[in-house]
Amino acid sequence: MSRLDSFIRRLEAQRLCLDWASASVAGLPGAVLELGLGNGRTYDHLRSRLGPAREIYAFDRQLAAHPACIPPDERLILGELTQTLPAFAARGIAVALAHADLGSGDLDATAALARWLGPQLVGVVAGGGLILSDQRLAAVGLVAVDLPAGVPGDRYFAYRRG
Repeated sequence: MSRLDSFIRRLEAQRLCLDWASASVAGLPGAVLELGLGNGRTYDHLRSRLGPAREIYAFDRQLAAHPACIPPDERLILGELTQTLPAFAARGIAVALAHADLGSGDLDATAALARWLGPQLVGVVAGGGLILSDQRLAAVGLVAVDLPAGVPGDRYFAYRRG
């Protein structure tokens, strides 16, 4: 498979998962977390699917998003996730959905971040809430959920907070 085909396959899987997750949490109160704002594509997609009433908090090391895809200042959280996510958790805001797109070319760093992230999200996402990730997560309190049809295996991962 060419790198272009792989990229297209990843984006199609991501869109399917985001649409499915948005519908799955429609009746669940709470905010949404976008972990890894990047250029803002998935933030913009979530915003279009969930509507203006749903608070979406976007996290990233630094702002690099398209100008039309930058959240309001009070919902943009910049800095190292290992510092900003625990600080956010201390605020006690209920979270219905967390989407983590944090993979990088550094496989060891990505794996370490995923090991750290699973337990952190258990403390942030409300019971019954949903977590989508481009990385496999593990933590007591996370229950793997089947992804929608059409998403290739090991391309995306979903968990329900028990």
